[in-house]
Amino acid sequence: MKIAVASIDGTSVSQHFGQSRYFIVFDVADDKIVGREVRDNTFTPHAQGQCHGHGHGAEHGHHGEHSHAAVVGALQDCQALLCRGMGGRAAVELQANGIRPVVFTDDVSPEEAVAGLVAGTLTVASTFCRCHE
Repeated sequence: MKIAVASIDGTSVSQHFGQSRYFIVFDVADDKIVGREVRDNTFTPHAQGQCHGHGHGAEHGHHGEHSHAAVVGALQDCQALLCRGMGGRAAVELQANGIRPVVFTDDVSPEEAVAGLVAGTLTVASTFCRCHE
């Protein structure tokens, strides 16, 4: 199984999926991490430099809806994507393509997040970020 973790710097967990510069993809077998790969995120509008400012909405550089098709395609071999925040539209598109979006609240490393998901001990948020709806 492959589990991706959104990362701003290739080593820590991103606060928001769309702002991630990298995805750390872990190979998990027999409930243990057996491999790790860092993939550049050249797919989301934030990663491409198309969104500016720190807020959300048209007044902050968000014009219209972004497609998540390219990033979903880049993660198609993953069964889950972990991050600290994600818009509802992104979550729906991931789910529609067989990738489980997981927003969690624990302050842990990517490795600890994956281990917690596998063990069932990761604290999963009850909702997705509604900032893009």
